Amino acid sequence: MPELPEVETVRRGLASHLNSFVIQQVEILRERAVASPGGVNAFCNGLRGQSVGEWTRRGKYLMASLHQQGTHRTSGVWGVHLRMTGQFQWHDEPSDPCKHTRARFWNEQGQELRFVDMRSFGEMWWVPSGTPIDSVITGLKRLGPEPFSDAFSASYLQRELKGSTRSIKAALLDQSLVAGTGNIYADESLFVAGIAPHTPAGRLSRQQLEKLRDSLVHVLEISIGVGGTTFSDFRDLEGVNGNYGGQAAVYRRTGKDCLTCGTPIERMKLAGRSTHWCPTCQS
Repeated sequence: MPELPEVETVRRGLASHLNSFVIQQVEILRERAVASPGGVNAFCNGLRGQSVGEWTRRGKYLMASLHQQGTHRTSGVWGVHLRMTGQFQWHDEPSDPCKHTRARFWNEQGQELRFVDMRSFGEMWWVPSGTPIDSVITGLKRLGPEPFSDAFSASYLQRELKGSTRSIKAALLDQSLVAGTGNIYADESLFVAGIAPHTPAGRLSRQQLEKLRDSLVHVLEISIGVGGTTFSDFRDLEGVNGNYGGQAAVYRRTGKDCLTCGTPIERMKLAGRSTHWCPTCQS
């Protein structure tokens, strides 16, 4: 599943390609791709004829402001969640869609934005102007602070994790604690922080939480800079895979020597997810 760096890479690609993109035509090839009230008809009618404005990201959600053509007046919001395998493709020239294409959007010039989703778990929403966004995209209500925000601090983590017996790995995967973090970057940030993933979250000291917070931000910043990870099915709008995979210290390196101490990397199951760690560096 795309995590925060991959979603942020997509956001930047959408912002670049869809600057002043006017949606002239919309085609939905799989109805379940639309999750907003009114279904496909309301979604298509809401987007058709609108100019795409600023793209923002909240956790793993993407949202674009829509404007009436030729004005700056907001006419709604277009929301997207890629889920496990959703991705956008940009096509300058007409081409036949693949069998996993779920939605297509064209402008006056015939350029096309295509939403492709092999597993078909991705969702899109149209939020009418004046309607609270989180009343339609309800998952937004459950999100914790962004990792890069001032709200995500050691003090916040200490308060939220006080007395918690669940593993720190499970806590990092909880979107209500911190928005956008997933399996890859949880493993990597715990390695950088020197914290064993199975450590009960409530036992971490203030100093450890400060280091974990800084490590998570550092790892995410590096991954965003190289366009996300190669370990998933993720591709950017141009079909290019991310480059973070070559820099991973523990993720999917089971049995290989730790890059720091030489101890073989181990793998265990935590919170239903494969977890990779160095038993020496993360003691």
